[in-house]
Amino acid sequence: MSAPAADNLDTALATALATFPNPATQRDFHIHMEIPEFTCLCPKTGQPDFATLILDYIPDTTCVELKSLKLYIWSFRNVGCFHEDVTNRILDDLVRVTEPRYMQLTARFYVRGGIFTTVVAEHRQFGWTPLPRVLLSDFPRQSNTSDWPRS
Repeated sequence: MSAPAADNLDTALATALATFPNPATQRDFHIHMEIPEFTCLCPKTGQPDFATLILDYIPDTTCVELKSLKLYIWSFRNVGCFHEDVTNRILDDLVRVTEPRYMQLTARFYVRGGIFTTVVAEHRQFGWTPLPRVLLSDFPRQSNTSDWPRS
């Protein structure tokens, strides 16, 4: 038995991904989403595959709207997809509608046949380079209470 192919996925669902204007285009900021209920079907056996999707992105002029993202993700429930294909397909669709500065999609599939699979796909806007990361934990603490109580 095989599952319905990903090519049969209604392309209207991908275009139904909605966006809204980025409220702070003047700066890079990181949006992190975890989607723990992703399901699709194995294209060989028709058995369900389960994954947690982790979406990280730096928007440019638009952000993805959450309800439309949820409905889009649900649209894969009865579609046969290889893990590598579905991860890249979702990333491509999200990049097409949001045109982010940077986007990374990590798909952590649960065990199947004794094997866990993680697929990581990313997109970088041409010409965009990230600003250096600032780790506040690297700065020494300055506090007059850090040694409290003093002897």
